[in-house]
Amino acid sequence: MSMTFTGYQRPNGAVGIRNRLLLIAVDECCEGIVRTIARSFEEAVVLTNWYTCMLGGNEETFHQMIAVGQNPNVAGVLVVAMGCGSILPSQIADPLRTAGQAVDTLTCQQAGGTRAAVELGIQKLQALKALADKHPKVEVPVSGLVVGVKCGGSDTSSGIASNPSVGAAVDRLVDLGATCIGGELFELQGCEVLLTRRAATPEVAAKIEKLIANEQSRWGVKGTDVETMSVGNCVGGLTTIEEKSMGALHKMGSRRIEDILEINKYGVDRPDHPGFYLSEASMLCGAAGVNYAAMGAHLILWTSGAAGFNNAIVPVIRVSGNKDLINPDIDVDATGIMDGTCGVGDVAERILLKVLETASGAPTAIEGIGDSTMTLYQKDQRVETLLGLTCAKMR
Repeated sequence: MSMTFTGYQRPNGAVGIRNRLLLIAVDECCEGIVRTIARSFEEAVVLTNWYTCMLGGNEETFHQMIAVGQNPNVAGVLVVAMGCGSILPSQIADPLRTAGQAVDTLTCQQAGGTRAAVELGIQKLQALKALADKHPKVEVPVSGLVVGVKCGGSDTSSGIASNPSVGAAVDRLVDLGATCIGGELFELQGCEVLLTRRAATPEVAAKIEKLIANEQSRWGVKGTDVETMSVGNCVGGLTTIEEKSMGALHKMGSRRIEDILEINKYGVDRPDHPGFYLSEASMLCGAAGVNYAAMGAHLILWTSGAAGFNNAIVPVIRVSGNKDLINPDIDVDATGIMDGTCGVGDVAERILLKVLETASGAPTAIEGIGDSTMTLYQKDQRVETLLGLTCAKMR
């Protein structure tokens, strides 16, 4: 097996595995304008700030919009605003331009209204597409990949089949020099001792404990009734969040944890060298897709009881071991582990092959069909203050 993939060479030196055009609606008022522009382009992906047009208190969303625009799978960005909010298109575009990204801006009020803004937006995106089409394909070693790791629709088969096989594939990727990022800290409760043993430094171990504790505080406020396990999890055989955590832990592999990447009001961390990382990527699927895009992931390994999930910027490879629910949405069938006809290592090798195929442009099972909304999720700074929570690393 050749341990290389073929990707798009960006002018700033990055290599992407898709050639997407990103439209960022910096406020929800211009969502319709952006959607209308995007309909004219197969490669277009829309990211909308649904929270507010205000910047103060929404810095986490602001930083994510910039970071997603820097994802290597994005070939060009059009930043669109209505014109009366606190977030100016230039505040998103300027750092993208500085990072070497092709970017343009559009303000509806300055363009002369909705119809004029749509017409101008199509012209601007056509120009960005022309630049994107010129990016050459190059062969890159697997060490150039950044892979996110996520679970969803978890059941008994997840902890026995899909999670361990993805974990073995993660170890293989890390050994080959690639970068892998796990998240969902809330679903790692009870695993702190096992995780901190793998920490590269005592400081990383302390961050792991702190950030998992922060998630427990956010989702376990006394006096509130918040569902943290889905009905599907319970019907699938999981009984407690701790039991779910022990199954989820298997997808994190066994290699050293280099650091834990934060996403907060100060910015978005990205890996600064190869290896395995934990992160604050959300347990919420659509939001996690955006989190991983913001952290620079090329693709996502997603373990499941056979549910389908996809992200429009970061392709998702789905792995399932549930023979009762498995369907054509699944990219890698791990049911052989459940019936004893194959081992974890066998499935891990198939996952690695699928990673290389996907990185070289082969579509995943539902790519472009079942894309989840690009959900921008942020921690409410008012709630954070009331709970007395602070970031592990102050920037």
